[in-house]
Amino acid sequence: MRQKLLPVKIALVNQLKSAIAMVDIYILDLLAIGILLLTVTLGSGWISRLPLSYALIYLIVGIGLGPYGVNLIQLRPEAQFLERLTEFVVIVSLFSCGLKMNRPLQFWAWNSTARLIGFLMPISIFGVAAVGHWFVKLDWGPAILLGAILAPTDPVLASEVQLADIHDRDELRFGLTSEGGLNDALAFPFVYFGIYALKDNHWPNWFSQWVVVDLIWAIAAGIVMGILVAKAVTWIDRQLQRYRPADELMEDFIALSTILLTYSLTEVVNGYGFLAVFVAGIVVQRSYRDPEKPLSQLHFTERIEKLMEVGTILILGSLLRLEALVAHGSYALLIAGLLIFFIRPVGTWISTIGSRLHPASRLLCGWFGIRGVGSIYYLTYAFGHGLKGEIGEKIAWITFTTIVISVILHGISATPLMNWYERRIKPKVPDLI
Repeated sequence: MRQKLLPVKIALVNQLKSAIAMVDIYILDLLAIGILLLTVTLGSGWISRLPLSYALIYLIVGIGLGPYGVNLIQLRPEAQFLERLTEFVVIVSLFSCGLKMNRPLQFWAWNSTARLIGFLMPISIFGVAAVGHWFVKLDWGPAILLGAILAPTDPVLASEVQLADIHDRDELRFGLTSEGGLNDALAFPFVYFGIYALKDNHWPNWFSQWVVVDLIWAIAAGIVMGILVAKAVTWIDRQLQRYRPADELMEDFIALSTILLTYSLTEVVNGYGFLAVFVAGIVVQRSYRDPEKPLSQLHFTERIEKLMEVGTILILGSLLRLEALVAHGSYALLIAGLLIFFIRPVGTWISTIGSRLHPASRLLCGWFGIRGVGSIYYLTYAFGHGLKGEIGEKIAWITFTTIVISVILHGISATPLMNWYERRIKPKVPDLI
């Protein structure tokens, strides 16, 4: 009887394989992503208690869906596609960070931020650049470019350590959130510096232009445009709402329109759109009398951010290639290890000497320098502006390796460390604002 059924079973298996082969790979991708979203959503209550971040889950699934797994993600995106994808994810995330900024615009209230941006970011950039120059044998131009690419801490993947909402007053979370919002924008001058040096190693030929245009003008334009566009949008919104309220279902799209208008208009005048969007979020948060308006916009942008994070990290996981990781592994591990375990922690400790942060908060701030989507954006931007060849390959795989190591280490440690902080340290530190 079994011998008679065997040919039937073989025929059924062959028919099933043929049916799967006939299904468009795009449909299977949608199926996989749908299952992933359903799983992480329904299991979010359990996942939040585990030493796992959503980014780590997406990365593992992305690897499994790539060529080393079931090979469902067969996309090899061009650098420009990744640049545009990560650009959109970052600007939404920066606006969201700006909406969370609940401090008065006075220096004493932003002391932690000023230290992390004014001291720690340059230390990180030039620390990585020094390692890249002396140990990886890169010229100073590509080495500084690498430092700038890896400088931004990620506002997309670091939700576990950032401010929970507009009412959160915790100093550690505020410092990490504001740092992630600003260094994603303020790393840009150093990216330009590295790109200029890559094309022309004779710095006096372009240094004055870099200072005037890419440092002074672009930063000033970003701040001014962020204020002007956000104030204009909120003023128009308030005036029109007096006569006829917007459709409740559509109202949160004001946030998305503010992001797109601010970013595009700032880029038109050669300002830093990233900086402008972050500033716009701060302005919007202060411009509405009804506190529910910015809160609703925050929830809306966070949902977009979370959805785009899935696609970005899945693609990153599918892009990883064992041969390239091995080929550049020694350099990548050296830079990633020094950045995560030495440059960032020591730089943070130096930068926060005399600050109001609790010693444990200073240590945690040094640890949670999460790298991610911002670094992918700067890498792909550099590829579109002169980075290529063997140097480009080396910088790319050092960047990818650093992000993967960061996603793994910080994804595993974020939940237990922040739970420990909330139980043991935060009750001892009164809110300063």
